[in-house]
Amino acid sequence: MKTLFEPIEKERIQTLKFPHSEVLQDNHAIHQRHSDLNRAQALGNLEHSKIKIFFEDSQSKRMVETTVWAVTDKSVILKQGVGIPIHRIYMSI
Repeated sequence: MKTLFEPIEKERIQTLKFPHSEVLQDNHAIHQRHSDLNRAQALGNLEHSKIKIFFEDSQSKRMVETTVWAVTDKSVILKQGVGIPIHRIYMSI
């Protein structure tokens, strides 16, 4: 069975609600997510490359294609200060 992620515009992300629970259970996957997000930040700052971020809010699974401007301990920061909590991100490519 394939899980579908609904595309969303980055401007709408600020209206979403995010639960406090972690979406990943595997420690290796969590470590890989941090590595991928740091790489996405480097690509965004150096080359202004867009990536796809797959995440889940309180309603559904979603995907945004955007540039990552910063990665903090708890959030990924997109253009215009929009943030996605890291613990709600499945992966980025």
